[in-house]
Amino acid sequence: MGSNKSYQLGLLYLTHLLINADGIVSEEEEKALQKIKEKEKIPSEIFQEFLEDVKTKTPKTIYKEGIELINECDDERKLNALAHMYKLTEIDGSVHVKEVRLLLYSIKMAAIEFNDVVMAANEMKDY
Repeated sequence: MGSNKSYQLGLLYLTHLLINADGIVSEEEEKALQKIKEKEKIPSEIFQEFLEDVKTKTPKTIYKEGIELINECDDERKLNALAHMYKLTEIDGSVHVKEVRLLLYSIKMAAIEFNDVVMAANEMKDY
């Protein structure tokens, strides 16, 4: 799988899990996902593949595949994906413990420093 597709699908899988972690998908979270799609120039075919995958795969499988895909990428792309996730934890005005746990575990599995994620997130434009 190409590096760009790996990054885009991995990012979508992990953001999907993060958005759904608290059991409520807010309008702000849905808009943020669309902004990520635009910002990262995710083609419609890849987005459709993602939408089909999340209908049929378990959250555990989505997470496993999402981390595997992100780990195929270079550190810059890993950092960028995790920075998107960090920003998403704040998007609905509350930070749920499951979101924090998912974010921290994803950072650990990608072998990226938390402080680097925070700095990268702070440099990103808001959604």
